[in-house]
Amino acid sequence: MKILLLEDNQTLNETIKLRLELKGYKVHSYSCGQDAYDNITNGYSCFLLDIHVPNVDGIKILKKIRDFYADCPVIIISSTVELDIIKESYSFGCNDYLKKPFFIDELEIKIDKLCNIPTNEIILGRSCIFNFKESVLTVDNKRNDLTEKESLLVNLFAINLNKLVTYENIQNYVWKGEYASIDAIRTLIRRLRKKMPLTIKASSNRGYYLLLTEN
Repeated sequence: MKILLLEDNQTLNETIKLRLELKGYKVHSYSCGQDAYDNITNGYSCFLLDIHVPNVDGIKILKKIRDFYADCPVIIISSTVELDIIKESYSFGCNDYLKKPFFIDELEIKIDKLCNIPTNEIILGRSCIFNFKESVLTVDNKRNDLTEKESLLVNLFAINLNKLVTYENIQNYVWKGEYASIDAIRTLIRRLRKKMPLTIKASSNRGYYLLLTEN
């Protein structure tokens, strides 16, 4: 499934994009309203729109979407609390409205419901399965409950199997853009290594690799 995401907060944009790509979705993300407006006819199955973005606002984009896609789900994600704008969004055909700040899980639930997507699990090797919905890592049929940060880190590694995940990537995704010391990140890595059988390899103070090996 292909999704268009319009969000001008770069950290939130990247977080949503990474999380949805983990589920196997193709996400075309934009921070400029004009860029999104110019590309809405590229065969999308779902639209995620912020309202207050540069150049062309989300309401105008929503109107154009409905000229081309009568039934395609559109979810507005916005910090606005102005009732008139919320009413206008629904009057022009948005399917749901999510007020910032929100948990990414909330957005996933709405997408799954509107697009009729079943719950999926991610297989990390023969003996390791990660359920991102429940934040559970199953190893050799043994359930390991993960903390929120552990779950987000597994998400990030799963998107980037066998690729470098930098300290900056981890800070932006797991700590949601807030500062995280190297020691805090290393402590989280140590905890995760105890819960999963895959190799997490450090890379010369740049970050880590999750190496997918056959078990």
